[in-house]
Amino acid sequence: MMSKVEMTEAIILAKAEKSVGWCDIAAAAGLSEVYTTSACLGMNHLDAGPAAKVCTLLGLGAEVETALQDFPHKSWDKLVPTDPLIYRLYEIVGVYGPTMKELIHEKFGDGIMSAIDFSMDIDKEENPAGDRVVITMNGKFLPYKAW
Repeated sequence: MMSKVEMTEAIILAKAEKSVGWCDIAAAAGLSEVYTTSACLGMNHLDAGPAAKVCTLLGLGAEVETALQDFPHKSWDKLVPTDPLIYRLYEIVGVYGPTMKELIHEKFGDGIMSAIDFSMDIDKEENPAGDRVVITMNGKFLPYKAW
């Protein structure tokens, strides 16, 4: 049985070998670029149809196809990462997290934003002062209940 780590390594190698981008892999899967990339990196799963399409595009076998369909164990190091891009996202949450929480509570009430009923888009905005990264997160509001 292939692990999610081995699956990801096989996908990354095939992606480079075939000179395809994540957008091409997502188009083959018929899913969003963010979700497909996350599944290929082992943090989500693909249903049988999309998994087969990804493996056909990349020329990967049944072992990778099965691993793509396995439900992941979603865990990560709790330490602040050293990768500059990921660190900056932690920094954004560290600086703006309380603000986001206050504004969500004011607009919706006591609750959280779902990371299960969720979508995200990452886009590029060209700007003469330097291109901009546009991250749009869209999660269902889940109110806390009293009992």
